[in-house]
Amino acid sequence: MNISRNEQRALHVLALGGCILHERGDGPKITSVTCVTREGMLLADFDLTVFNQLRRKRLIESRSGSPYRISKRGRTSVRAQLDNQGA
Repeated sequence: MNISRNEQRALHVLALGGCILHERGDGPKITSVTCVTREGMLLADFDLTVFNQLRRKRLIESRSGSPYRISKRGRTSVRAQLDNQGA
């Protein structure tokens, strides 16, 4: 499966315990998303298009209105990378 660099970054954050907070407008459509690491930091290059791509590929999921988390399919498709907190 082809996964872009931004999608890989988001999946890596989610695999380490992060989540995606979403907000809805007046209707059922999601209007804004924020990817948060487990430490509470925000992922800068995460936007609605990356979110929709991850959701379309079923790499993330939400259960009963809770924040989006990585799915089992997402865990198997994320590439291993070093934790780059020092860089």
